[in-house]
Amino acid sequence: MTNRIQSLLGVTYPVVQAPMTYIARASLAAAVSEAGGLGVIETLTEEGRADLLKVRDLTDRSVGANLMIQGWKKDPSIVDVLVEAAVRHVFTSAGDPGLFTARLHDAGMTVVHVVGSLSGARKAVDAGVDALVVEGVEGGGFKSALGASTMVLLPLIAEQIDLPLIAAGGICDARSTAAAVVLGAEGVQMGTRMLASREAAVHANFKDAIVAADDAGTILLDLPGNPTMRVLHVGLARRVATEGATAPLISGVTELYFEGDMEASVANTGQVSSRIVEVLPVADIIRSTWVEAQSALRGAAARL
Repeated sequence: MTNRIQSLLGVTYPVVQAPMTYIARASLAAAVSEAGGLGVIETLTEEGRADLLKVRDLTDRSVGANLMIQGWKKDPSIVDVLVEAAVRHVFTSAGDPGLFTARLHDAGMTVVHVVGSLSGARKAVDAGVDALVVEGVEGGGFKSALGASTMVLLPLIAEQIDLPLIAAGGICDARSTAAAVVLGAEGVQMGTRMLASREAAVHANFKDAIVAADDAGTILLDLPGNPTMRVLHVGLARRVATEGATAPLISGVTELYFEGDMEASVANTGQVSSRIVEVLPVADIIRSTWVEAQSALRGAAARL
């Protein structure tokens, strides 16, 4: 069977870097693409949009862009920005995929939509997207408090949706990638694993907290006045989990990300942090993830 994600995205390894706001910038995206995966640049910030052009100085390989629909639904000019930057692959998220898919297709772009439910997957199919990122509730960042885990959601969608699928949430290495393939995926997306890479521009305090996390190291915060988020159970997050939030938790995030102040905000991080034990170069992460997945599958077959 031909791997449809490799063909669709034109990559050596069907490993995609998650489009983390503020973090998914040119240097990280270029490193991922140079390693044979697909780097993705966020477009919510002015700096991210500028990096869509700057990344061309760092790699001649394909780099994708994220389009967070809620942030751009009243301003379709983002499509012109993507066209100017010669973006070929767009990952849409957080909103109705029907708002942008046709425009992006008309501009010659591939559209991959991120879903966290079967109903969301069906809506994306109706909108005509080319592939799906299926993200379980164990992934970091904004989530539904009622969301299913990747182990439940991925096979559920694979059984009912005939599109190439990229698994997200709980993926960090060859073993988890092999499991995702068995469950129906043809590629994987990584966020937390890429945070704990040498090329990620976040502060060492954030990376160290990921490496130090155990299997109770994240918490799903669902507090009034704030979006539901999976974050590291440290610093501010640990305090507000017991005391409650008195202010928007998403403020101060750049101080946490880039200055290392773990009390300034909450750190969007997936449960897979408990399986990350060291900070590695992006190239090592990507190559070992896909190449060693075959060994993991052979080992599983032997045990079976």
